[in-house]
Amino acid sequence: MDLSVVVPIYNEEENVALLYERVTAALAVTDLCYELILVDDGSSDRSYLLLKDIASQDQRVKVIRFRRNFGQTAAMAAGFDAASGRVVVPMDGDLQNDPTDIPRLLAKIDEGNDVVSGWRKDRQDTFINRKLPSMIANGLISRFTGVHLHDYGCTLKAYRKEVLEGINLYGEMHRFVPALASQVGAKVTEIPVKHHPRLYGTSKYGISRTVRVVLDLMTVKFLLQYSTKPIQLFGKWGVYTIFAGMMSGLATLYMKIFEHMSMNRNPLWILTVFLVFMGVQFIVLGLLGELNARTYYEAQGKPIYVVRERLNIEREAL
Repeated sequence: MDLSVVVPIYNEEENVALLYERVTAALAVTDLCYELILVDDGSSDRSYLLLKDIASQDQRVKVIRFRRNFGQTAAMAAGFDAASGRVVVPMDGDLQNDPTDIPRLLAKIDEGNDVVSGWRKDRQDTFINRKLPSMIANGLISRFTGVHLHDYGCTLKAYRKEVLEGINLYGEMHRFVPALASQVGAKVTEIPVKHHPRLYGTSKYGISRTVRVVLDLMTVKFLLQYSTKPIQLFGKWGVYTIFAGMMSGLATLYMKIFEHMSMNRNPLWILTVFLVFMGVQFIVLGLLGELNARTYYEAQGKPIYVVRERLNIEREAL
């Protein structure tokens, strides 16, 4: 299997048939062996019935139906797990992504890239509640992850299958896959892609999603830098906090000895106790994080490294 196209579907009954037609038409001009994985994310309209009808007529179409709405990230994760293609391409089910861009994404993969991200350079959405929050989020994500992309929110991307195998998705983490893949040495690039205005249905996303993105960004930042060494984050802040407490304590003693200020009336004494206590808590939290990290990697047999290829070494010998 050359290609797996993964499409989350949630209440898109007006778009399902046209989506299928556009994807198959775009891939008909190629000689690719492909599958189309459509994930019904607990739709309450006729989306699943239409998907079921399409799957009965085309064996290349595979349908996954959730018991309830779990969200876009969960739908993409289910599609990734079911994919058997050498390259996996997720896209939206609202017809705003253009399937004719898929061959261009695959061409960049064939150039040696592991992840190719779409960039909606001429995005057809409203500015205040869609474009502006996206611009802010993209800037923050690029700065904190070190992987500079114009459009993390564009669903249309291409991944080598092996890159996705070591990545688990939760929350709203699907947009951070390029950054997580870069952590394990994947080569990430980006190309401009077409973007169309929505023809049918309504958008499922609003400006409130920006808050969830910021919270997930904190998680990604921690995973990228400190998942195997949490003591270096919490321990560092613990040392800084205890040092600040010691400075506050010395200032308190100076005022007691040379300025005759009573310690129990000096607010710096309370600050000293508070900072030292906070510092100890930071260090203890770092040690607990170290124990959890070792449990996570050792109990599940997870390596702390990722191998690109092996020469003259059998996998069974490892």
